[in-house]
Amino acid sequence: MKQETSGSPAPSTVDDAEVAKFSAMASQWWDPDGKFKPLHRFNPVRLGYIRDRACARFDRGPRDRRPFEGLRLLDIGCGGGLLCEPMARLGADVVGADASPTNIAVASLHAGEMGLEIDYRATRAETLAEAGETFDIVLNMEVVEHVADVSLFMAACASMVRPGGLMFTATLNRTLKSFALAIVGAEYILRWLPKGTHQWEKFVTPDELRASIEAGGLRVEDTRGVIYNPFTDAWSLSTDTDVNYMILAGR
Repeated sequence: MKQETSGSPAPSTVDDAEVAKFSAMASQWWDPDGKFKPLHRFNPVRLGYIRDRACARFDRGPRDRRPFEGLRLLDIGCGGGLLCEPMARLGADVVGADASPTNIAVASLHAGEMGLEIDYRATRAETLAEAGETFDIVLNMEVVEHVADVSLFMAACASMVRPGGLMFTATLNRTLKSFALAIVGAEYILRWLPKGTHQWEKFVTPDELRASIEAGGLRVEDTRGVIYNPFTDAWSLSTDTDVNYMILAGR
């Protein structure tokens, strides 16, 4: 990790251009047919994976009404709160953090409308880590491809996982297939996402991500691909990690 020198700014994982990009779309976070439609479609499969793996780790019943009761959870890069709200409904004590104050304002407003208590903060991963924050579960979903320093970001996130805890990370692989489907297909042909949402050179391979996770002192427990079926308009878990994938790690 970089050492801070006297009088120099602390290293940051925040990419200001990425923050501005998503802040500009913040009003559409909760529109299931708006610019975040792919995340709304993607949510069921990642929610099921998080619930089932966390319940297995913490010896909870996945069909219980509030299986995450008593667990403290961080959703880093939470955006408008698409994962925070279902995690709160599952009983978790949720902290939602995002570098965009606009996203946090939208997330806070929607949670209030839903009657949910979520601790939303406009802050960075490294700021939370430096403050000594720790969690049973850290959700690091669709964020690493947007940060300025992946190694620093992953180190900060990993340091906040409590002994026995879990971190879920989801991102996009850097392959020709992901360029064709996630950028050309999703942004230019199907127009699921605004053009320029992703930068292919910032995608992270599973090997690179595993190395950063293990450097942070966590143990990789599972790697899963997530694929889209255009005939059913649904996402599902897969062994194919060429485009979207998730990595589960524990301490």
